[in-house]
Amino acid sequence: MKYATRIRTAALALAATGALGVALDAVAEASEIFVPALVYRTGAYAPNGVPWADGFVDYLKLVNARDGGVNGIKIAYEECETGYATDRGVECYERLKSKKPVAFSPLSTGITYALIDKVPHDKIVLITAGYGRADSVDGADFKYVFPMLGTYWDAADILVQHVKKKGSLKGKKIALVYHDSPYGKEPIPVLEALAKTEGFELLKLPVTHPGVEQKATWLQIRQQRPDYVFLWGWGVMNSTAIKEAIAVSYPRLQMYGVWWAAAEPDVLPAEMAAKGYNGLALGHSSENSDPVHKDMIKYLYDKGQGTAAKKEEVGSVLYNRGMLSAMLTIESIRAAQGKYGKRVVTGEEVQWGAEHLNLDAARIKALGVEGMMQPMKTSCMDHEGVRKARVHTWDGEKWSYTSEWYESDAKLLRPMIVASADKYAAEKHVEPRDCSKEK
Repeated sequence: MKYATRIRTAALALAATGALGVALDAVAEASEIFVPALVYRTGAYAPNGVPWADGFVDYLKLVNARDGGVNGIKIAYEECETGYATDRGVECYERLKSKKPVAFSPLSTGITYALIDKVPHDKIVLITAGYGRADSVDGADFKYVFPMLGTYWDAADILVQHVKKKGSLKGKKIALVYHDSPYGKEPIPVLEALAKTEGFELLKLPVTHPGVEQKATWLQIRQQRPDYVFLWGWGVMNSTAIKEAIAVSYPRLQMYGVWWAAAEPDVLPAEMAAKGYNGLALGHSSENSDPVHKDMIKYLYDKGQGTAAKKEEVGSVLYNRGMLSAMLTIESIRAAQGKYGKRVVTGEEVQWGAEHLNLDAARIKALGVEGMMQPMKTSCMDHEGVRKARVHTWDGEKWSYTSEWYESDAKLLRPMIVASADKYAAEKHVEPRDCSKEK
């Protein structure tokens, strides 16, 4: 596998000092817990993949530098470049699993789909914070998969809740401009169900990888004039969509991106013309002055050991997303140690930890991310833990929250989750667990 030169240089230096953890090709020692980082710092999705990877790796470094590891156990890590390609993601997984990792965060719904069948056999946790299969919320059928913080089904329902507040949707049109991949297709079942109950027409407009050619799509939007556009894009597709909306004079105020289409790389290429564009915030936005950010500067960047090219990038939307994904991994490890002992834990033990997370308001404050996460609690029946989001809007220079918190409708989604999860289990010959017996 090929790694970014800057990361290789920094990682080798850290490995030499032993200060922040082991990186690259060093196998995690018996005294360390190995957490791989599947990243994409190259290709069409790099503008969005890089800040997420920086935040993820920085948090692992911070835990080692500030805390001496998790209960004294250092975290070893290694980046593997996927380019957002499913086959390369599977190659990374197959190569790295020999080093006994406890958890993977693929940052790709396609890679997640490919790994779901593998992780139960290998006893490795998949933490898919804000992405992946929505039905994997049901831990009875998906023991090792954890779509924490929110799913695309939550996002679809919350977006409809938000625009419905502006008036009845009966007779209105909503266009879904989506990445033509498992990721982009995820919200369709929920939007189709809501179209029936709320009386709106759903226009489904797929965009092929990587999303740089959308003129035909936006020609349809100019002709159809939907009342709202929901953007389910990633990487260069997002900024392209905003530019094309400008070209056909579609109002940015009527555009809403899912949380993977609502970060700085999506709006900066259009500069002030993106003003008014809205997106879901997955608990957080671009907070950059919380205690955890100050620790990043103090323990990493002031010592020249940060991962991002500039310390000013600490706290961007996707940096925060990666940081929180790593935090959920670390807290799952910590929970596992609470049951099995303050030692190197296994993937099977971390599964128990991930399934018994209880991050209340006090713990969130202690982690230095108060206001960036909502309290969450996982269980065998609920591998998500929390299903809330709010809207933030780009004012031409920064993101600002422009809505209250929304929570997805469990009465709508839970039956859909169970039915889809049970269908998966039947197709894959998975024996569902009895969650009433899980403790």
